[in-house]
Amino acid sequence: MAANDPMVVGIGRSPYSRNSGRTTASLAVEACRSAIADAGMDLSEVDGIVEFNVGDSVGSLNVAYALGLPGLRMPVDIQNGGNVVTLAVALACMAVQSGKCKSVLVYRSLNSRSGQRIGTYTGNLNIGGDDQYGAPHGYMAPGQWFAMYCRRYMHEFGTTYEDLGRIAITTRAHAGKNEAAIMREPITMEQYLASRWIYDPFRLFDCALEADGACAILVTSRARARNLQQVPVQMLDEETFMGRHPDSWEDMGHLFSARAAPPLWERTGLKPADMDFACIYDCFTFTTIGVIEDYGFCEKGGAGEYYASGKATYGGDCVINPHGGLLSEAYIHGMNHHFEAVLQLRHQAGERQVKDAKVALVTAGTGPFGGGLIYARA
Repeated sequence: MAANDPMVVGIGRSPYSRNSGRTTASLAVEACRSAIADAGMDLSEVDGIVEFNVGDSVGSLNVAYALGLPGLRMPVDIQNGGNVVTLAVALACMAVQSGKCKSVLVYRSLNSRSGQRIGTYTGNLNIGGDDQYGAPHGYMAPGQWFAMYCRRYMHEFGTTYEDLGRIAITTRAHAGKNEAAIMREPITMEQYLASRWIYDPFRLFDCALEADGACAILVTSRARARNLQQVPVQMLDEETFMGRHPDSWEDMGHLFSARAAPPLWERTGLKPADMDFACIYDCFTFTTIGVIEDYGFCEKGGAGEYYASGKATYGGDCVINPHGGLLSEAYIHGMNHHFEAVLQLRHQAGERQVKDAKVALVTAGTGPFGGGLIYARA
């Protein structure tokens, strides 16, 4: 143990809703102030901010000004989405560990339901980069890309609609005990199968819950954490893998996790059986299937049975997304997974608390790009 080991010492969030009626700046400031207050730290000690964005958001310097910070030694704005969440946290941890910063906020703020959305956007839609080649064919949304991945996966590994449904049903059951979750009513397999198509093979309940809100965590050193008011949570390690654009990925039957998982387990000396719970980036039910299989919680093609047998819930092998995830709590681009992981490891999750939780896996992304990190109760 070293004095400069990076620790998460504060967590904060705004309410999650379908129509916030607020700016992303207001949401971000609320989440960041809450994280600082949760830690019991003075604003003046924060000298770094890392945020990631695609679509509507607010930049690090704007938030620093609104918070009243004296200045930043490291303002980082990553132009990307849910595939970089664990990387954003890792950057904050590296800044603290290297001595570059004393304390770093990491946040995501968005109005993904009431703000700019692909399905309701009415302005000039200018598409650049690799996306321009699919746009004329109406092929430009993540749901369309990863429906193709899911269809290939179903062909290769025998995954069924019912397998996808079990992820949606279990995740919603977990959300039922979470007062912050937007969707808490249980769903049955019959309701799942009867829900409307979005992009075949994805139905309504296969897709993340668009929401408005913000989430933040605060990272500082082990030495500083000793005098703060919460049990610190340490990031043990992180591994990111970024492949090509989803259209040009050579193997749609395998996700980023096939590349990111092995080095993470090797460096930490840990394995899936050591995880008390996992917060898996569930932008789609299919993502959960591919990622937990690649990280070794079950064999390839075995996720449906893993869920059906109760291994992914309380009393099973590993509680996956105890808060309801992006499918039922809210789609805060994966930042809410980190809030939940820290809350669980501090043993403050109330009714949904995973007993004696000490170690957890948190992942980000799907398809050819994403990452994973391991948190531990310090």
